Amino acid sequence: MLERAFNRSRYLVLIIVATSMVAAMTLYLSTLIVVWNVVVDVVTQPPGSADGGKRLAVRLLKVLDILLIALTFQIISISLYRLFIKSSSGRPSQFIKVLRINNFHDLKITLLHVTIVILAILFLEQAVEVGAALETLYFGASVAVVIVAIVFATKHMAD
Repeated sequence: MLERAFNRSRYLVLIIVATSMVAAMTLYLSTLIVVWNVVVDVVTQPPGSADGGKRLAVRLLKVLDILLIALTFQIISISLYRLFIKSSSGRPSQFIKVLRINNFHDLKITLLHVTIVILAILFLEQAVEVGAALETLYFGASVAVVIVAIVFATKHMAD
């Protein structure tokens, strides 16, 4: 009886799946609106200097950052659904197949890899916005420490 209750409790994961998918769709939609506004701004007032070009680059990097976060929510949603809700019988998901997510461990590793890319983009934003300042060096060092920790953790995580 207790085993049956535990088996059925896996459907509680649907709360995470739905929330993650709504978050992903919301971020995708808001990003489209932001990109549209950036395009309108560039067409109506094209950057006339290097600083204007740098500001445009930072705006687009921030868009890319948001898109990667949206992708993270989508990966979480689809993966948790496939791992906990959908039975293994039937057609395998192409999305999961491409990402090579076969279990919860693979999902964690994939999310950590996406985190590294997001951190790299954040550093690039900082470098373009602030430039070669001591603040950028400190920020880069802290990002590097986190990335090294993630790489170390993924290499030594037990399956």
